[in-house]
Amino acid sequence: FRFVSGKEFKSNEETRSDFQDMFFYGRVYMSLTILAFSFAVTLKALFDGNTTMWAGVPPSASVVLFFLLMSIVGMLEGMQIAFYAVAKLSEDEQDKHPVAMKTCDLLFKGEERNLPGFMIGRQICVTLCFFFIARVTTINVDVEAGDDTIFGVSDGAQRFFNTGLLGALITTIIGSLSWQLVASTFPVAFLSNYLVYILLRFCLFLEATGVCSASWVLAWLQKRFSGFKIDEEYIGTPEERAARNQQDNEETLDVNPGHLFPGVPVMPRSVTRYKRKKQLSVRPGEALFPTGDDTGDTLQDSGRSDLVTVDDLVEP
Repeated sequence: FRFVSGKEFKSNEETRSDFQDMFFYGRVYMSLTILAFSFAVTLKALFDGNTTMWAGVPPSASVVLFFLLMSIVGMLEGMQIAFYAVAKLSEDEQDKHPVAMKTCDLLFKGEERNLPGFMIGRQICVTLCFFFIARVTTINVDVEAGDDTIFGVSDGAQRFFNTGLLGALITTIIGSLSWQLVASTFPVAFLSNYLVYILLRFCLFLEATGVCSASWVLAWLQKRFSGFKIDEEYIGTPEERAARNQQDNEETLDVNPGHLFPGVPVMPRSVTRYKRKKQLSVRPGEALFPTGDDTGDTLQDSGRSDLVTVDDLVEP
């Protein structure tokens, strides 16, 4: 996609050593080899009529529909990632990408009910697509009946092919991960496609049919019993945080993919500041941890600086 679109991106990864390059590209070539083999086995089975595809559908039509539906699933996978990235663009940048912003405006329209509506409709659409894709990618060779195996492999290997794992690998890489990587790297270019806007409209239509509206009820019940509240209930609105001088720090929030937010995971300071095995009872000014003399002198009386007092533990 990078070469076809002409878009450039700057990698935030550190320069790899020769050994790291060899290990990285070794895994890449291994994955490409397995993917190509999975495609070869699946397409061979499809054209030989050894899949669970309906008998009346020609193999060529099955292949075309397969890649078409895989593309639809991929766009649906990438949309949910690209939406949030584009929504944070400045007004000047938004004006340069009207199609992408038109799509985002529809998603976050009004009370933002379209966002959960899209998630429901998206899942319906993905399920419908995979209902057909599974027919294409599921190999059905009856080894026990003496059917010819794919590429003449052993019966054990053919039974492995029949599990559907090769088809699952194809759909994971081609129909999901590759699209998500593109959407996260080029979110504006991804959403500047009119097909994305059409898919958003279609997903909202699927949700409006009410086929899966029971999910709203189940979500409400989960919220009711779990006591979930919106984020503003805990941290306040952006305006309230700004008034308390706790506004968002864009530099702190600018975290690259694959990296944790700064300071995560870190226990709160109130938890980690003082650790004692037991609670001591002392008066202010008395030594908490005396060093052996039992004179009873306080820190002020003895003038010693190697003793820790209660006053030292009081937060300012």
